[in-house]
Amino acid sequence: MRKYALIAALAAPLPALAQIDPPPGMDIYVLGEIHDNPAHHAEQARLVGVIAPQAVVWEMLLPAQVTAAEGVDRTDAVALEAALQWKGSGWPDFAMYAPIFAAAGSALHLGGSVPKDALSKAVKNGAAAVVGSEVAALWGLGPLTSDDQTAREADQQEAHCNALPDALLPGMVEAQRLRDQTMAAAAVAAVTEGRRPVVIITGSGHARKDQAIPAMIAQAAPGLKVWSLGQVEADPGPDAPYDAVNVTAPAPREDPCLAFTSTSSGG
Repeated sequence: MRKYALIAALAAPLPALAQIDPPPGMDIYVLGEIHDNPAHHAEQARLVGVIAPQAVVWEMLLPAQVTAAEGVDRTDAVALEAALQWKGSGWPDFAMYAPIFAAAGSALHLGGSVPKDALSKAVKNGAAAVVGSEVAALWGLGPLTSDDQTAREADQQEAHCNALPDALLPGMVEAQRLRDQTMAAAAVAAVTEGRRPVVIITGSGHARKDQAIPAMIAQAAPGLKVWSLGQVEADPGPDAPYDAVNVTAPAPREDPCLAFTSTSSGG
């Protein structure tokens, strides 16, 4: 989740908590991450080995990418990276994600990413306009309360170094909600088809129980049991919206706000 990455840039490294033991018997495990933190991916790989999912939903992959990698040896990181067309996708080094694929064994992999045209439509017209009124009602994609809308826009602004025009924020909230719904729907469909348990690999912002994937699943499929892990780089406090939290040292990185400073200054 970007906002924790920004907080961590100025935070002192914290020791990791005791080893996390996911509870057995869940239908869906939502494993969050800060995308460029190798420790978070190592923990995801360990947990996938423990959970032994029947299916894995990936925030990073479109369904077509997953289809293109069918039949490729999942322990061959080089071949798998090429088949998935990972390079140039904007995601961090595939070497961090490869162990997760290997740990998943023969699990079905599912693309949970949203195509750019759908994201653009969500930004302009709202997530409900992309999925239709019936689906929107099922997944809770209707208008947010004023307080919730304000809080989510503040999160987006903080995640982008307080550098965005306020007019962009409602659309960014809607894009986030569409991403949540897409991954949640893929996971629920997999469970419905008999593939249980399911793991979702995603940013920690999408793993939030109060407003993201777990909340949407509770709305659309309240009978399913969901467990959420947030991985962060600074203490999120006692009210962190996860079932478990893994706090790690920050990954080495340049100050992400420099990009906004350079843009605003014309550099």
